Amino acid sequence: MKPPSSSPTDSSHRLTNGKAETLLNRRFCAAPMLDWSDRHCRYFWRQLSQHAVLYTEMVTTGALLHGDPERHLNFSAEELPLALQLGGSNPAELAHAAKMAENWHYSEVNLNCGCPSDRVQNGFFGACLMSRPELVADCVKAMKDACDIPVTVKHRIGIDDQEGYEPLRDFVGQIQAAGCDAIIVHARKAWLQGLSPKENREIPPLNYPMVYQLKRDFPELELIINGGINTLDEAEAHLSHVDGIMLGRSVYQNPWLLAEVDARFYGEPQKNLDPLSVARQMGDYIEQQLQSGARLHHITRHMLGLFNGMPGARQFRRHLSQQAFKPESGMEVLEAALTMVESAIAHNEERASQLAQREQN
Repeated sequence: MKPPSSSPTDSSHRLTNGKAETLLNRRFCAAPMLDWSDRHCRYFWRQLSQHAVLYTEMVTTGALLHGDPERHLNFSAEELPLALQLGGSNPAELAHAAKMAENWHYSEVNLNCGCPSDRVQNGFFGACLMSRPELVADCVKAMKDACDIPVTVKHRIGIDDQEGYEPLRDFVGQIQAAGCDAIIVHARKAWLQGLSPKENREIPPLNYPMVYQLKRDFPELELIINGGINTLDEAEAHLSHVDGIMLGRSVYQNPWLLAEVDARFYGEPQKNLDPLSVARQMGDYIEQQLQSGARLHHITRHMLGLFNGMPGARQFRRHLSQQAFKPESGMEVLEAALTMVESAIAHNEERASQLAQREQN
């Protein structure tokens, strides 16, 4: 079944005659991350930020056209604004998949030109497409012709032996001419031979000035910067040079960062959230998903970093890691983990009070 056509929680989205009308503000984005940014993760993130633009894991055109599209495309309306990231290099297939994204009420469709894994290279998509800017332009045009939602591209600053700024400028120039609505630039090169995907996220040096130069050369093209951004202070600093920022691993590992996003990047009043209440807000969703056949750990694995830096965080992670994978585990397992956090917080507060009394005496 398709996502429900009730009004989503984000005010930047409306359903007009059954069709999503999208007014995206990509000032803050959460990155597509394979095995991480699934629908359960995104629903959890949405409890913390209503406005951040979320991205799916990369889905290949083959999985949509020849597999089970419902499994890959289904999501909750609460996840909007939400972009579907596609992997592929055949313009006709990408056009078909883009139309599917529109029909499922996604806010945006994004073409992956940044993933360096061997599997992706063997299918000739991902970062290796940066060697074929004319093909990427054909893909973008085909997708634009097929749908009315924004079409964007996520790419690197270069691959392998591409040297200097010119290959990047040529790549962006061609996809802009094809109608690309926005680009998301990971500010590292990708080495397709010799480095693993993990190493490609860490070893090639960051080059933010090259990304800033792109914005100066293509001022009318919306540009979101990605790569090596770990804090909201760092993110905010980039906004004097580009239109938006995208965080990945830092958000996943420390999801509480998202609690400040709406106030800091979208001008909303700061909400009085606390991690315990956010975790408990997941209760109805968890019960619904368990009834639909999900296991508890499919959801709670994305919540393990919620209490990082707080008393009881280690006990919380340990309990969920040891118990949530069991077939019989339900909401009571999460509640037990939350009780451990509450006990640790109370213990720390009691100790602090005792120390304060001693100092007064």
